[in-house]
Amino acid sequence: MYHKKMKPFPKDFLWGASTSAYQVEGANLEDGKGPSCQDVKKVPEGTSELNVCADQYHRYKEDIKLMAEMGFKVYRFSISWSRILPEGTGAVNPLGIQYYNNVIDECLKYGIEPLVTMFHFDMPAALDKRGSWGNRESVDWFVNFAKVMFENFGDRVKYWLTINEQNMLTLVGPVIGTLMLPENCENPLKEIYQQNHHMLLAQAKAMVLCHEMLPGAKIGPAPNISLVYPASCKPEDTTAAQNFNAIRNWLYLDMAVFGRYNNLVWSYLEENDACPEILPGDEEIMKSAHPDFIGFNYYNTVTVEASKSTEGSAASLEDQQKASEIAGVYKGFRNPNLLTTEFGWEIDPQGFRNTIREMYSRYHLPMIVTENGLGAYDTLTEDGKVHDPYRIEYLRQHISVMQEAITDGCEMMGYCPWSAIDLVSTHEGIRKRYGFIYVDRDEFDLKTLDRYRKDSFYWYKKVIATNGEDLTD
Repeated sequence: MYHKKMKPFPKDFLWGASTSAYQVEGANLEDGKGPSCQDVKKVPEGTSELNVCADQYHRYKEDIKLMAEMGFKVYRFSISWSRILPEGTGAVNPLGIQYYNNVIDECLKYGIEPLVTMFHFDMPAALDKRGSWGNRESVDWFVNFAKVMFENFGDRVKYWLTINEQNMLTLVGPVIGTLMLPENCENPLKEIYQQNHHMLLAQAKAMVLCHEMLPGAKIGPAPNISLVYPASCKPEDTTAAQNFNAIRNWLYLDMAVFGRYNNLVWSYLEENDACPEILPGDEEIMKSAHPDFIGFNYYNTVTVEASKSTEGSAASLEDQQKASEIAGVYKGFRNPNLLTTEFGWEIDPQGFRNTIREMYSRYHLPMIVTENGLGAYDTLTEDGKVHDPYRIEYLRQHISVMQEAITDGCEMMGYCPWSAIDLVSTHEGIRKRYGFIYVDRDEFDLKTLDRYRKDSFYWYKKVIATNGEDLTD
């Protein structure tokens, strides 16, 4: 649909950006923090450890001041479970509480709303030893963690996200260092979807608890949504796209919003003897959650064709943004109409609009983008500059089509690209940079850790100041 005139971004639109605790904070075992699964995992060869990252733990005031200079209305960050509860349950770490109180207060000092992600890929290692999400008790562990957060921060935090990219935890757990499978697991798919079921229950209970304890707050899920295209107009390719859309996207939002399993996914699980055990009362729990909004991460779309195979991988993704194959369900297809980043991810701004339109037509809830961005090899010049026109162009195109989606009648409440500042990428280290702020360090040389404003910093500052009206360089 072509629009002759664009609707403006809402006056109270939440412009900002995102980070996650384990990727940006560092200080991974300081001040009483217990190890998380990320701290004990073997990092991919050639990538940085997570003990320093961008050192935001010690430099949060400097970083938030820079965010305020850009004009942020919101800062989306996560709270490290094991910094608050070193063993995952039990004793609360007062220094952890103090740190996040300081971060929240520093944001509010500049008029920046904290948008808190409750869980971002960092299960406490102590709970991993007890079975992680495979243990039914994980539901209660998470709800207890939520209660501690609501009690300590709920007087100032008005926006909450439950579980970052639960679909990626389920579909590519080994890639992001989070999947725990018991030894000699006979049916990994069933185990994975049992873990997913426990996360769905935990999320639902946390939403209910949030509304009970913090009646003025708003809470929502934060999956990674990539609309799936058919590779051609062949009917069987459309079926494959519907299959993968359900497995990758709609399972998680259908459950968060409607409290029910997507029928296509349930059929797939039945076919593979992988249906999770659902105990009496589970369905009522899942239907009791009523999110106030949807947070979602978008990087690109995915394209698939029909799978002719009778035997194939049970994996659903090659990494977060690339499809592989499930025999008889779908097969990943390289979209020839799209460019790719230096790291091989397709770039599809129009797909961003398509994804927003599809989500809003299905769920009719306000939406906030919780990740969107371009990972690239940035270079710091001798005079302290970082010229990143490629990032500006990526973000410009996506913000532009987001306004088209608003004009289409979709309700957008905010935009938090990835990332506010350079941090350690999930499995590609510090060299894959996303931030508006450059951190002076390499993979294994910490250098000065000084902060430098990239060209995109100044560009985004102007975008925010004009509420999205001025997207020029």
